[in-house]
Amino acid sequence: MRCPLCGTDDDKVIDSRSQAEGTVIKRRRECNACGRRFTTYEQLSDTSLMVIKRDHRREPFEREKISDGLYKACQKRPISPEQVEDITNEIQADLYRLYEKEVDSTVIGEMIMERLRKLDQVAYVRFASVYRQFKDVNEFMQELSDLLQDQKAAKKKRVKAKDETGG
Repeated sequence: MRCPLCGTDDDKVIDSRSQAEGTVIKRRRECNACGRRFTTYEQLSDTSLMVIKRDHRREPFEREKISDGLYKACQKRPISPEQVEDITNEIQADLYRLYEKEVDSTVIGEMIMERLRKLDQVAYVRFASVYRQFKDVNEFMQELSDLLQDQKAAKKKRVKAKDETGG
């Protein structure tokens, strides 16, 4: 593996960890030439899973499309690259576990939205606005309204739980 700073391919692995239910190995490396530390990911590159697009075309699954969409939605948000990679790894693992040959692109979009909704509401709305292709402001406002209602319900649940425990 080449060092991203000096380009030397002389490094040592400091730590290896399995992620995403064993489908990804995260390796922490240190360059022996310049001492810089960096992270690499090793993962299955099996393209046997096909994605069925909205227009019924089929194309090989590409995890980069998930991470690209997440990075765009999370731009200028307090979300680390590691969090984006973790979500991408989780979705990839779920897809390979749940689907043998084909998966509808809407399933992937919903998986992304579900995780973004929990992680960051602004990133969620950004992704939803592109993914759901809102036709007008009213559709966008309805999505925001649903998000606010969910937020209020979760807050009521936390307050009730706090009251019941006496905290």
